[in-house]
Amino acid sequence: MEVGAQVDAVVPFTSSNLPIVVINTDGQSIMDEPKITATMGIIDNGAARNNVSDPYNNYDGKIGIEIRGSSSQMFPKKQYGIELRDELGEGVASSLLSLPEEEDWILFAPYNDKSLMRDALAYTLGRSLGGYAPRTKFCELVLNGAYQGVYVLIEKIKRDKNRVDINKLDPDEITGNNVTGGYILKIDKTTGGTGEGWVSTHKPPNASNQQILFQYEYPSAEDIVAEQKAYIQKYVTDFENALASDNFTDAVLGYTKFIDVNSFVDFLIMQELTKNVDGYRLSTFFYKQRESDGGKLVMGPVWDFNLGFGNANYCTGGDPNGFVLDFNSICAQDFWLIPFWWQRLLADEVFSSKVAERWAELRATKFKEEVIHGYIDSVATVLNAESQQRNFQAWAVLNKYVWPNYFIGATFHGEVDWLKGWVSARLVWLDQHMPFLVTATEQPLKTGEYVLAYPNPFSTSVNIDYKILNNEPVTVNVYDALGRTVKSAKLNHDSGGTYTYVWQSPNSDGIFYYSLQQGSKNIGKGKLVRSNFH
Repeated sequence: MEVGAQVDAVVPFTSSNLPIVVINTDGQSIMDEPKITATMGIIDNGAARNNVSDPYNNYDGKIGIEIRGSSSQMFPKKQYGIELRDELGEGVASSLLSLPEEEDWILFAPYNDKSLMRDALAYTLGRSLGGYAPRTKFCELVLNGAYQGVYVLIEKIKRDKNRVDINKLDPDEITGNNVTGGYILKIDKTTGGTGEGWVSTHKPPNASNQQILFQYEYPSAEDIVAEQKAYIQKYVTDFENALASDNFTDAVLGYTKFIDVNSFVDFLIMQELTKNVDGYRLSTFFYKQRESDGGKLVMGPVWDFNLGFGNANYCTGGDPNGFVLDFNSICAQDFWLIPFWWQRLLADEVFSSKVAERWAELRATKFKEEVIHGYIDSVATVLNAESQQRNFQAWAVLNKYVWPNYFIGATFHGEVDWLKGWVSARLVWLDQHMPFLVTATEQPLKTGEYVLAYPNPFSTSVNIDYKILNNEPVTVNVYDALGRTVKSAKLNHDSGGTYTYVWQSPNSDGIFYYSLQQGSKNIGKGKLVRSNFH
């Protein structure tokens, strides 16, 4: 609980080039929950300078405020959930800093992200893909008269025509088309929510006692009624069963009739671009519209990237190499694992081809290095004008380890430059490896040569058939998602012909890659998926 966070140094603050948010709790402590009533004023003079003494011209009224977040609650710089309220204490929608009106908002506190911009960067990239991702505005916060540093005003994920645009679902809508949407669900820790939902009947790959909990986000656990729970639970279960079935690629019986495939492709690419260590397993939202409006499950909106872009020193999060998809193999003992969905989807050549094609398209446009660097530079220029200096005076975290930093920069400039370098290295690695997500054999170099891996996906062992034209030895290499060699075998032959190499995989599910070389010649390569779905 707090009346005002204890900053490392008291920073005189009178004006800013950023909007200024001023909150007064009238001596009350802000708690995790419930929200307390406070007042908030926002000063935003556009291109003109903002002074603390200026009138509140963007918002001036009551709010409910609480501390939000999960692991971030241990930091002294707190983030807050805000509900705009009228004089009677009822929620009221309003536009803040030119963003579409709503009553629920988040004041995000960059603390262990010393670039101050990872979330804003991820949401900007997410929106560039064509779907919804939260909009953001940088600001500076004064709480009970004390300067608190740089904050980011973020839209909360809500059902709204300007946010997640799905039908409003009232408690009496329990039959026919009405009950089919809309719903927002999440996979996440239970911090900040009731944790009410249901457990998947499909364990995540490599699980021991771990399981996947689907939680109700909209309608909330307090508002959703029994018939609506039954409907959405059955729909998601039917999707999972279809995806796990032997007919999962079938157009009629398979998974495609349940999901918006393109949204799953874009969601995967966003998690992998950012190498979000929480990706797929935490802060993961998906929603469903009514059958009359399409009715399929849509992945997103993307959420929570403060540990992305190399900002985590565990589970290879800081390394620009490797797929987040392999988290369950890399960190199998973590309590929160990735659902089986993604490995299974990538076992479908049509889906994995869509991923590779979409990646190539984005790299030529939205995800060009200069485009991403340009956004980083533009934010850094605005913050470096003055606000980042004040922020790091108040919070002396530069040149210090703050969990779970992988890189520790001595200056804001150093943090920004490292972020840009990490993005460049990540793009290079993904350019080299994203096409390998496609389960396909490389074209033979000579007529009659081929390589075929089966069954694929496989549970314990996989057969790699290959045909060669002469008796030169063949080298088989199998790599994990980080590019590490897990098996290398030199195979001798008396003559050309057709042969089979059987690879017994490690006792862990995951995605692997293989290549066959004969001398200096590459015979074939491809992807292997090890998973037990039943």
